[in-house]
Amino acid sequence: MNSNIPRSRPATQRKRSEILEAAIDIFGNKGYANGTLADIAEQVDITHSGVLHHFGSKQNLLLEMLTYRDETDVADLDERHIPDGPELFLHLVRTALANSRRAGVVQVYTVLSAEAVTDEHPARPFFDKRYTTLRGEVSAAFRVLCEQEGVTEPGTIGSAAASILAVMDGLQLQWLLHPQEIELAETTEFAIRAIVNSVLTPGPELSEYVRNHKD
Repeated sequence: MNSNIPRSRPATQRKRSEILEAAIDIFGNKGYANGTLADIAEQVDITHSGVLHHFGSKQNLLLEMLTYRDETDVADLDERHIPDGPELFLHLVRTALANSRRAGVVQVYTVLSAEAVTDEHPARPFFDKRYTTLRGEVSAAFRVLCEQEGVTEPGTIGSAAASILAVMDGLQLQWLLHPQEIELAETTEFAIRAIVNSVLTPGPELSEYVRNHKD
């Protein structure tokens, strides 16, 4: 068999996918700085140079890994995009349920998103764009919901959208630390429902509870 025959495209794509999955595992467990290409290469039984052949650099591998995960998540959705309108809130709960079955994916996003706040981290532009886009999409879903429910669009939509994303990320962190104590999908649904309901029907200010308690 001639070893100089180039790999077929399907074989190359399979190997790239194997490397990307290994990167999810290594970067999730060790972080970007401590996870090495050698670690990734060993996991997929190729050389360090083999990883570079497919991705060119560690930074390119990181960025392609992040894009790969996002594309995989929406592969089965209509137009390969998260739903619009109120359906988006249900999609977020379904995402939490899916994440409860793939700790490695949750771990890599939790680790890398935290690392990305540091200066010049290669993943910072990715997460910057990701959060900006998601806040916009959740805000748009709130606007559609308010219109459907006949509610005058409140000024709290931006805060509510940011809060939903923060709650989801924070619950994932707690779940990674205490998986036996946190039911990820159920708790995420509770939090999203509470935030959505507070936009549609705002309750009293927190100071009111303090005042009533003193009375």
